[in-house]
Amino acid sequence: MAKKKRQIGREPEKSVAEYYRLKTKAVDDLVNATEENSPPVSKQELRKYRSAVSGVKMAGWVKAVLIKTWMAGIVCYFFIWGIGMYVQDQLDLLMVTAAALGFVTDIITNNIFRFIAKPENANDRWMMIPPKKFVSLPLNVLYAFAVMFCVAQTYNLVNTVIAAVNHTEGAAALGVEPILFGLFAMGWDMLFIGAKRLFRRILADAKSGARPS
Repeated sequence: MAKKKRQIGREPEKSVAEYYRLKTKAVDDLVNATEENSPPVSKQELRKYRSAVSGVKMAGWVKAVLIKTWMAGIVCYFFIWGIGMYVQDQLDLLMVTAAALGFVTDIITNNIFRFIAKPENANDRWMMIPPKKFVSLPLNVLYAFAVMFCVAQTYNLVNTVIAAVNHTEGAAALGVEPILFGLFAMGWDMLFIGAKRLFRRILADAKSGARPS
C-alpha cells in the first residue's frame, strides 16, 4: 500500500527537451517591447534601479577632482615614468608630457564629463575649454603647457623649501610620481577654472551695472 502511495505522490519525470525548452514568446515580447505595448512603471520604481546602477552619489566637484587627478596621473605614469628613461633632456620631456596632457584633456577627460553630465553641458563648468569640434584641441594643448609650467614650478618650489630646511641644497627630496603629479595638475587646473568663472562673473556684473535703468 505504501508503495502505491509513493507512486501516486511521485511527480512525473520531465524529458530533457522540456528542461531546455526555450520560452520563445517571452523572448519575442522582450525584443519587440516598446513604450506602447509595455506595462506602465512608476518613477519611484525606476529610481530604484537607477540608484543601484549609479552606485554611490557624489557631488559634482568631487567627481571633477577625482577624474582630473586620475587622468593627469595616467599621463605622468605613461610619459614621465614611461619615456623618462629615454628622453634625457628634462625640458623636452616636459614639452611632450604637456602635449599629451592637452590631448588627453580634450579627447578623453572632457568627453567623460560630457558623458556623465545630466543635462549634456552641466559639467562644462569643470572644463577650461569645453569640446568644440577641432577648435578646442589646440587650445587645450596650449593650456596644458601653462598647467605643466605651474606644476614644474610647484615641484621646484617645494624642493627648494625642503632643501633650505634640511640644508641639503641640490638634492630633490620630492620626486615626480603619478598621484602627487595628478593632484598638482588638478589643483592648478581648478584654480585657473575658478579664476575664469570669477572673471566672467565680474564682467557680467559690470555689464549689468552699465545698462541704463
